[in-house]
Amino acid sequence: MHEARHYQKSLAENGTVHCRLCAHQCRIKEGRRGLCQVRENRDGVLYSLVYGRLVSESVDPIEKKPIFHLLPGSLSYSIATVGCNFRCRHCQNYEISQYPGLHAGEIPGTERTPAEVVAAAQRDGCASISYTYVEPTIFYEFALDTARLAYEQGLKNIFVSNGYTGPDATREIATVLTANNIDLKSFSDRFYQEVCGAKLRPVLETIRLMKELGVWVEITTLIIPDWNDGDDELEAIANYIRSVDPEMPWHVTAFHPTYKMLDRPPTPTATLKKALEIGQAAGLKFVYTGNIPGDEGENTICPNCQETLIARTGFWSRAVGLTSDRCRACGTIIPGIFI
Repeated sequence: MHEARHYQKSLAENGTVHCRLCAHQCRIKEGRRGLCQVRENRDGVLYSLVYGRLVSESVDPIEKKPIFHLLPGSLSYSIATVGCNFRCRHCQNYEISQYPGLHAGEIPGTERTPAEVVAAAQRDGCASISYTYVEPTIFYEFALDTARLAYEQGLKNIFVSNGYTGPDATREIATVLTANNIDLKSFSDRFYQEVCGAKLRPVLETIRLMKELGVWVEITTLIIPDWNDGDDELEAIANYIRSVDPEMPWHVTAFHPTYKMLDRPPTPTATLKKALEIGQAAGLKFVYTGNIPGDEGENTICPNCQETLIARTGFWSRAVGLTSDRCRACGTIIPGIFI
């Protein structure tokens, strides 16, 4: 076990501790776990039960995260433990994100050290390490130690997150975090409460704070028919992103029925095209459509002259109109990290 960070030990006789790692702000009684099911109070000390207990290690194209403006075409070493602080009814990785709750609190995994993860990333030719598949905040201590070592070794660090990281933890991890793809699942508290078991406001605050701290942020919205596909909601999401940074990429991706949300059809291609148009009309410079095989909506286009800069097919990409970080045709600087 590994003592947790970002919690307050109790001064009360009952030994309850206050976890401040994420926006749920769990108050955890002696012998109990937080909502994430992987942080446990033992004798008034909060422990991470998943430190170094990896259930997934993969080499992925960075485009799979999806991260489009950080070293396109590079590989990212991706890791995860079990657990999550959301209860999304449409989670595509529910087998690991909800594992403890589905298996009487069991915590599986292969023991790894931060040094082993960094060495594996370097051995496999990866330019970055991604903390992904489940919410990385729930294995924060291991992610932080790994990210610090990776940073020292010249590797980039990427969170793929639901945006529920607490402000103190956000400020700490931002010192070694290069990029964060944050799910902005909806612009409705009803959606967050009924579909995810969370609230909207902390996600909006994390997006803005990550940007202020200098982390490269991209946003993903999975569009679910009859849940978050209305014009008003898509416009609200686009307008919020623009208020933070109109150059922040927005990925609008197609839903496919899974887990506890089998009552919705897949997202029509026309809906994604509509979302793309709404984002562009709102003033966003980079809007991408995802989960549509063969679609050109994942290409990076120069916002000034409309030249194709990066062409993407599936999870693979190639620079066709980009020189360093500039459009080859008109010289416009493209935001991101391309070298």
